Amino acid sequence: MNRFFPWGFLSVTALVFLAIFVAYPILGVLFRSFIGENGAFSLDGFETFLTRGKYLEALMNTVILGLIVTLTCTILGVFLAFVVARYDIPFANIVLLLPLSVLIIPELISAQSWVMVFGNNGLITNLFKALGLPFPRFYGWFGLIYVMTLTYYVHVFLAALAALRGFDHSLEEAGQSLGTAPFTTYFRVVFPTILPAVLASGLIVFTLVIGNFAISIALAQRVPLLSVMTYRSFISELGGNPTMQSTLATVSILLVSGVLFLQKRYLSKRNYQMVAGRSTPRIKLRGWKALLISGGAGLIIVLSLMPALVVLMGSFTVSRGPVMYWGQFTLEHYVRIWDFNLAVIGNSLKFASLATGLGVCFATLVSYLLVKKRSVFSPVLDYLLLLPLTISGTVLGIALAQGFNSGPIVLSGGLLMVLAMMVRRLPFGVRNASSNLHNISNSIEEASVSLGVPPVRTFFNVVLPLMAPGIAAAAILTWVTTVAELSASVVIYQAGQETLPIQIFRLISSDLMARASAFGVINMFIILVPVFFGIKVMKVRLFSS
Repeated sequence: MNRFFPWGFLSVTALVFLAIFVAYPILGVLFRSFIGENGAFSLDGFETFLTRGKYLEALMNTVILGLIVTLTCTILGVFLAFVVARYDIPFANIVLLLPLSVLIIPELISAQSWVMVFGNNGLITNLFKALGLPFPRFYGWFGLIYVMTLTYYVHVFLAALAALRGFDHSLEEAGQSLGTAPFTTYFRVVFPTILPAVLASGLIVFTLVIGNFAISIALAQRVPLLSVMTYRSFISELGGNPTMQSTLATVSILLVSGVLFLQKRYLSKRNYQMVAGRSTPRIKLRGWKALLISGGAGLIIVLSLMPALVVLMGSFTVSRGPVMYWGQFTLEHYVRIWDFNLAVIGNSLKFASLATGLGVCFATLVSYLLVKKRSVFSPVLDYLLLLPLTISGTVLGIALAQGFNSGPIVLSGGLLMVLAMMVRRLPFGVRNASSNLHNISNSIEEASVSLGVPPVRTFFNVVLPLMAPGIAAAAILTWVTTVAELSASVVIYQAGQETLPIQIFRLISSDLMARASAFGVINMFIILVPVFFGIKVMKVRLFSS
């Protein structure tokens, strides 16, 4: 029994928690998709899905959108990574802000900002109208591809940049010494080496696109998409038979799971390593090449950071209903928040704090159990931790709402909100918390135990302080993503539990963009403060893992 306590017991406890709050609701969704209106086994849901054109159209649109955005993100990300890694451009340091822009600017706010610029009542749209010029409709395919590309290309950029910086320049020189032209060498030597990293990040982009809710609900007015249809099915059938909403959720789960399986299978067969490589020297560009390449990279950076500026300006702009009077400034929107909507800010802070605290504690424990105290329970624990990655936030919200609205465990309200926020980010929290565990020698812990210090006290006194950088990164990233969480919380929230993203979503749906901008600025500020404190004060490396 002494060998079982404490780590075996804690592993079982973690397994029970994940089984109840992750596996059970997800399996419940899958099970309910095979139950008909009479409560018996039925394939009616899948038959309806396959025979009604709107469902197949939504599935096809989702896959096509995922493929197109993955392609555009790959082109944009690889281009920018190649420019930063190979050329000495004047604003290279600003590129370091790009990963932070993804954290600081939530997806919903990004979509909102571009609607304020190119939407039906947008700044550029009205400018073209005033000049008597036609302007293409932003809603639909163009808007979806445009906004999602600028939101997700950073994932490919980071992967490609890391691969290019780790590339051994001597291989490239060897190819050119054999008479191969530099351009040909890039495609025959350099790009095949970085291809696994690019494809892996591209598959991540694909899963993010097909599971996206915030941008899709804002821009896909005439383009049926699976995530939006799943949400609307749940809202319209709330209290009725859940077969169709469960079927849509099941299709989403199978789609994402299939992509993740392909990613894992591909990466297991292709792995390149550089040993003692020599980094590639950066080239100073001149003339028209410098203007073209630097201008292209600069435009990408400006467009990536522009949503924050647009939302900031919009929050101080006078508005009457949906009409915004650009150039006329006011503090009215912030005064209104102070007088009537402080509870919304309080809800965001309360739910995000609880989800972050509980999530980081659980992630820290599980990462230690998986890295340092592996047992017969570890493979199952590993598998259960992957389940939140196989579902979108909307599906997770539906799974939790269906799973705990009746039965032995009934949860609702704020507790369910915190649970959804916590579970959704667990895989990323575990990954960050364990980022430096592999570098901690087991001999340090063994020495403490050999001196008579109990294992649990050794963990708190010796191991935990060494894990601090990874835990801090996990806490910041968990906080940032929970404060911006919309897709799961919008499904399960109740009256009086609105958070900042939910309030922004409701205002955008009512075309009250200026008021939504004020909430958006507050949301970004709440996100930015811990990120700035972690990077500048605590010297946390958020993207080291």
